[in-house]
This record gives sequence, structure tokens and C-alpha cells, in this order.
Amino acid sequence: MISIRNEVDELERFHQLRKLATDCYTLAIRNAAEYAVELEANLTDPHRNHLLALAQEVAEGIPERLNESRATLRSLLRDYRDKASRYLNTLREELTGATRALEEIMESLARIDGENEQKLRSSLGKLREAPRIPDVHALRTLALSTADSIESCVEEMQKQHELTVTQFQAEIRVLHRRIDNMERAASIDALTELLRRKEVEQRIAQGLPGCCLLMIKTGGFHVAATRFHPDVAAELAGAFSKRLRNSLPPGSEVGRWSDDGFVAIAPIAKLEAGKIARWISEHLSGAYACLLDGKTVRPSLQVSVAVLDGNVETARQMVARICQFLSAS
Repeated sequence: MISIRNEVDELERFHQLRKLATDCYTLAIRNAAEYAVELEANLTDPHRNHLLALAQEVAEGIPERLNESRATLRSLLRDYRDKASRYLNTLREELTGATRALEEIMESLARIDGENEQKLRSSLGKLREAPRIPDVHALRTLALSTADSIESCVEEMQKQHELTVTQFQAEIRVLHRRIDNMERAASIDALTELLRRKEVEQRIAQGLPGCCLLMIKTGGFHVAATRFHPDVAAELAGAFSKRLRNSLPPGSEVGRWSDDGFVAIAPIAKLEAGKIARWISEHLSGAYACLLDGKTVRPSLQVSVAVLDGNVETARQMVARICQFLSAS
């Protein structure tokens, strides 16, 4: 009887600890939502709502959902960190551009005002000499010429200021266009950092002495787009390209040859390139954690890699081999 009571007490203690851990985990997620750094409503609000929805699921204490929540929470935090980083970079670029434009305008104003100041001082100097002129006709001539000079100077200042304001408005419009372009670029994944096919062909045409070329064929982007959403396919491609870069030695260049084909140029010998190719095939294939409406989905990629030696193959041969390998089903 005592043994059974001890087991029951231990079970109740375990249940209390489990409930306490779940409550703490739930509270931590809600705190992360509450204290998320405010950026813009279209960035912060969805992130906060996704975290609150996750906290509600975690609070139910279902083991399967608790296990899935780890990857979901990590993905949500990583996604918001990346968006915050892009947002801050946009603000820095905006501030730099605005500061540069303002400095140029202030320099222009100072230069224009300096020239007009000299003209005004010269005209005032002539007026101060007027009482010393005994000839009325000469005095009249001096007064008229000085008045004309001052009027001309004031008109010139007004025109220059109007021109400066117009230039300032043009600078602001250009700056707004730059900001819009940066915001659009920030919404695109890391694939924008990849070389285009034409650029890869130019690198190959220049010769690749001391380098090897890795042909990377992938499968799974189209399935991710149709099964989940095109945004999931874009996130999957960005995650893959990031892992691909991290798998290559410093100084390597990566380009996207086609929708499912990538090419990497690495300054390494063929033996080392073969090892990296095998590592990429083994470790970059499989499931990737992506976000879809605040939930974690796991699209998969199948990756195969082949190596070309830049010291042996000609540019034409390499291009032909790339087309053959990446287009093969």
C-alpha cells in the first residue's frame, strides 16, 4: 500500500512538473510576442499573431504539438530576425542617402549665398560712398546702379533658392525610389545574391585555372510550390543557397543556372572538390523547416553533385557538360 501511494505521489509530482514546464514555455512564447521589437505593422503584427497562436497550441500540452513547436518557434524567431535586419539596413541606407542629399544642398546654398553676399557687400560699400559725392547727377547714377545691382542680386538668390528646393524635391523622389527598390529587394530571398547564368558563363569563358566547378542538381522546389505555396518554395531555395554557400571554401562563387540547377566555382583541387560534392549530396538533401502562415512545414530536396576540373576542361566543354548534367532527368 505504501509503495502504491509513493508511486502515485511521484506520478502527481511528475505531472505538476510537466504542467509547470509547459506553463513556463507558454509564458516565454507569449513574452516573446509581447516584447517583439516594433518595426512596421505589416512586419510585427503577423509575427506577434503567429507567436500567440503557437503559445495557444503549446498550452494544450499535446506531446506531438510540443515537439513540433520547437522547430516552429525557431523558424518564427529566425524569420523575424532576418526581416528586422533587412528593415534596419533599409533605414541605414535611407538615412545615409538623406544625409548625403542634405549635405549637398547645404553646400550649394552656402556657395550661392556666399557669392550673393559679396555682391551685396559691394553694393552697400558703394552706397556708403554716396555722401562723399558732390555731383548730384553722379550720385543719382550711383544710386540707380546700386539699386539695380541689389535687385538683381535678390532675384538671383530667389531663383537659386527655388532651384535648390526643386533639386531637393527631386532628390527626395530619387531617395523614395531607392527605398522602394530596397524594400522590394529585401522581400526577395538570398537567391538575389547568386550569379545569373550569363555571369557564370562569363566566369567560365575567362578560364578557371586552379579551380573546380561543382554542378548541383536539385529536385523539390516545384513540389514545394504546388504542395504548399510559392513562398515556401522561395524560402526553401533561400535556405538551400545559404547552406550551399556555407558548404564551400572561402572565395567560392555560386550561381543559379536554372530553376533546379546551381553551379559553384571553388578555388580547390579536384580531390577536395569531390569530397565537398559528396558532403553536399548527403547533408543538403532532406527536409527543410519553412514557415507557412506561422506554421512549420517541411518540404524536401534531393541533391546530386558532379565535379568539373577547370585545369582540364575547356570553357566550351564545361558549358556542354553543365547543360547535359543539369537537364538530365
